[in-house]
Amino acid sequence: MKRDVWTAIRPRVASTVAMFVLGVAPDASASSAQELVRSARALEQAHEEDLALRRYMDALSLDPTCEEAYLGLGSLRARRGDLRESERVYSVALEHVPGLRAARVGRAYVRRALGANAEAAEDLLAGAEDEVAALRVLASWYAEDGQSPAQLAVWRRIAARAEATQRTALLHEARTMVRALLIVVGTADPAAAPPDDGERGFRRTVSVLARRGGS
Repeated sequence: MKRDVWTAIRPRVASTVAMFVLGVAPDASASSAQELVRSARALEQAHEEDLALRRYMDALSLDPTCEEAYLGLGSLRARRGDLRESERVYSVALEHVPGLRAARVGRAYVRRALGANAEAAEDLLAGAEDEVAALRVLASWYAEDGQSPAQLAVWRRIAARAEATQRTALLHEARTMVRALLIVVGTADPAAAPPDDGERGFRRTVSVLARRGGS
């Protein structure tokens, strides 16, 4: 049976008590966690993945806020096909380090691989509604799924960001994509729906379109 990451990662209070009992300062514990992360990465390079997993979990038992350990563990779990466990690792990371954007993006990709497309889109956009890189990824997902109306909505968003930031090349690309998608979408154009409210409206629109399968 796989070792449960919830069991492997000790609560912060228990870790702190153990550090003081052993006479180890918090800074030393964080440093030790980083050493374990470096060891885990080296083991991954040597294709010793089982040992690498243990090193990452050992690092988190020392420092439950070690960002690199969460990201390494989540990525390794995903590469091994342990998608549910990878999702859980990223979720635990966000509990301990709520602002860890890379963990949210990692969870987005894992959730998409699991078929939870609406949740994946929510994760991808969380705190990055105007980030062109995230919007490009979302547009590519909808293209892969054949969801042209949702893809059109995202490219319109990219065009708006390009215009607001005066990025001429990006604006030209976005407008070209919008024109092409309008031909494909026809009467299914999401702009024909009643206007919605700002950021929440945009996220709700693409989420609804994703659930409808672009119909």
